[in-house]
Amino acid sequence: MEIDIIEEDENPMLHRTDVRFEVVHDEATPSRLSVRDSLAATLNKDAEEVVIHKLDTKFGMRKTVGYAKVYDSPEYARDVEQDHMLERNKIVADGEEEAEEA
Repeated sequence: MEIDIIEEDENPMLHRTDVRFEVVHDEATPSRLSVRDSLAATLNKDAEEVVIHKLDTKFGMRKTVGYAKVYDSPEYARDVEQDHMLERNKIVADGEEEAEEA
């Protein structure tokens, strides 16, 4: 799986960078989590700081275009993102983290 960054927009008010990217893959469309991990590695970030919002693959193509938000820290991601987006990206919300430890 090869990831190319198409566009990066800084958003200092929300402590993040909005990233548009393209993934070239050999098999079926990769999972959201595998794309998140690969994008995080490409950007030298922790996977908890990357939230994949959209993956779009045209039928029969080996290319996927996506949109992600890359935060400065996992805490900023938990503060800003909606719960369902955190759940899709397997990022634990603050309240859930305390419940799991108990």
